[in-house]
Amino acid sequence: MAQISVFGLGYVGTVMVACFADDGHQVIGVDVNPLKTEMIQEGVNPIVEEGLSDLLKKGVTEGRINATNDPCKAVRESDISFVCVGTPSNSNGSLDLRYVKRVCEEIGEALAHETRYHIVVLRSTMLPGSTEEIVVPILERASGKHAGSDFGVAFNPEFLREGSSIKDFHEPPFTIIGCDDTRVADTIRSLYTELSAPIFVTPFKVAEMVKYANNAFHALKVSFANEIGNLCHAQQIDSHQVMNIFCHDRKLNLSPYYLMPGFAFGGSCLPKDLRAIIYQSRAFDLDVPVLESILLSNERQIQIAYQMIKRTERKRIGVLGFSFKAGTDDLRESPMVALIEQLIGKGYRVQVYDRNVSLANLHGANRAYIEKEIPHIASLMASSLDQVVEQAEVIVIGNKAGEFAQVLSNLRGDQILIDLVRIAQDAQSNGHYQGICW
Repeated sequence: MAQISVFGLGYVGTVMVACFADDGHQVIGVDVNPLKTEMIQEGVNPIVEEGLSDLLKKGVTEGRINATNDPCKAVRESDISFVCVGTPSNSNGSLDLRYVKRVCEEIGEALAHETRYHIVVLRSTMLPGSTEEIVVPILERASGKHAGSDFGVAFNPEFLREGSSIKDFHEPPFTIIGCDDTRVADTIRSLYTELSAPIFVTPFKVAEMVKYANNAFHALKVSFANEIGNLCHAQQIDSHQVMNIFCHDRKLNLSPYYLMPGFAFGGSCLPKDLRAIIYQSRAFDLDVPVLESILLSNERQIQIAYQMIKRTERKRIGVLGFSFKAGTDDLRESPMVALIEQLIGKGYRVQVYDRNVSLANLHGANRAYIEKEIPHIASLMASSLDQVVEQAEVIVIGNKAGEFAQVLSNLRGDQILIDLVRIAQDAQSNGHYQGICW
């Protein structure tokens, strides 16, 4: 069993003290407030949370929970220190990290007198870059030691909800350990071996960002549901019945689908239906800022792609795939068509290839759409992939057609590939390869 110290006996810290002790670990709670440490020491719950009082009493009675105001004592009597202090907002929206900094200084000063290897784990919510750029330098400066060789550092975000935190601790959706040291990752992983949820070991910034992605999405879901609810209410529609049915779709609505970063959406449904529901909301004098922002954000993604091309300062552009989705020939409201039209308007020399969008194979509405709406693009279409790649200085991949995967490995030294769909999962942005969101 591990010897653990938990710095900060607020909501998260107190729950961790109780739950780690219940798992059989020896835990020391640390706080500057003597009232909190006295309460923990006596097994008295300082916060309101179902089931927490019983766990604290049990841990104290069985001798697995102690508390102190002395950070040096806590570090000396533990192998792993968790930092769980608050990170409130400043008036401008930035984070106030004064408590994190103060605790890290205290831990660092304690580490200066320790010969044993110690691991410092951040649980406090912090923006990406905070662990490497703020926490590690403070610990190194205060201790006179080096992270990685003399002590370990990790970021291990919490996903506890007030009212169900004990259940959430033991049944998380996943556990994420941000660090760059296998020894550290294995030690922290061992604390969670009883959990059935997957464990991900990632770079620091990925772990920090996951926490913000989660909370931003949760906030988005609340606002989205409320806007749909307001629109339903205006029409005397039962909003709970609508959203209950909505939530039964685990194939698209509540699933990973549509949640991979990439290029803008298009097609015959999404843009049209968004415009229609926004139009209807105005008829009821309703503001739907979340819904209205979706089309604006989508347009912005097209502009980001254009700026990527512009920054290359090259004029011969080859576009691979311009239907709105691989495996289709549908060009209606394709964001690639909008991007190509902008490039043409700015004087770029563009060639386009898409096996599915060939005039010889098009019939009906799509052929009529090309001939009537975008004949200037039709004239730029090439008959072969090799023809476009050979003549291009910049290659833009617009959908995930399988034949485009080979292009990256065949790039010439003078070519740049701009990937809007992550055609190669392991590709990293460099001088010749640029991903729009990665």
